[in-house]
Amino acid sequence: MKAFSFERARTPAEAAAAVAGRPDARFIAGGTNLLDLMKLQIEAPAHLVDVNALGLDRITAAPGGGLRIGALVRNSDLAADAAVKRDYPVLSRALLSGASGQLRNRATTAGNLLQRTRCPYFYDTAQPCNKRQPGSGCSAVGGVSRSLAVIGGSAACIATHPSDMAVAMRVLDAQVETVRPDGQSRRIPIADFHALPGDTPQVEHALAHGELITAVLLPAPVEGVHVYRKVRDRASYAFALVSVAAILQRDGSGRVAFGGVAPKPWRVEAAEPLLAQGARAFAAQAFAGARPADDNAFKLPLAERTLAGILHAAKATS
Repeated sequence: MKAFSFERARTPAEAAAAVAGRPDARFIAGGTNLLDLMKLQIEAPAHLVDVNALGLDRITAAPGGGLRIGALVRNSDLAADAAVKRDYPVLSRALLSGASGQLRNRATTAGNLLQRTRCPYFYDTAQPCNKRQPGSGCSAVGGVSRSLAVIGGSAACIATHPSDMAVAMRVLDAQVETVRPDGQSRRIPIADFHALPGDTPQVEHALAHGELITAVLLPAPVEGVHVYRKVRDRASYAFALVSVAAILQRDGSGRVAFGGVAPKPWRVEAAEPLLAQGARAFAAQAFAGARPADDNAFKLPLAERTLAGILHAAKATS
């Protein structure tokens, strides 16, 4: 790990200004992803701004019946919150399926949204990777891609986004609240927050440098059966091959988002009217244009079958 300087910010605007003033600066909170990347010198910030003392660790009621989740709320606390378990169980279940108990105790809401891909070529600094070094090439294209994207990727990158929480946030239509270095705030719909790679896979989200996440806003609770199902190689501390977040209604309608298949949580609202026709009809629309490789083509039938199992279980309990 390379040497770096460190400071503790006193306000969100101060933190944003401190990072914005240096292109080599980063925010740090739980550090569950950034510190690993620094040890491997995939990221080498020369300055870290600690945001843990900013008071952004509370879950409060929001106008209109929703919730405001502070950016520094730990994953364990969010999953265990009584209002989340009661009104947004898909979110609680997604959080509890991620990482390990020790990591959930440190990982934050904002950090979970911003965690970087676990593509093995991204982590292998001997291999070309457009995320690490733009223009160097993508070793995953034509390489071992079993865990990587089947849709939403590009010739420049086929990495997947690793977050379970983000998939649930996508199905809930959350918004991301931020503060800019000038002190101005804005809200970004979760649908627009994560970027597809295109020709610039190093651009992973909609934040400007120095823009700080202060909260995630959930709208009023959505009635229905909330489900999060994750398919992975082992029972714990593994990222999704395919995951499904769903909120299903008795009339067969609902919302569905997938994880493990794309560079961002994958939700195609135009396909959701087809849910009543079954998983096959829905998946055909949701994954139209998919371009799997030989060793990850199994993800498409796996996603369909996982959804089919969820639909069957929901009917049995309704």
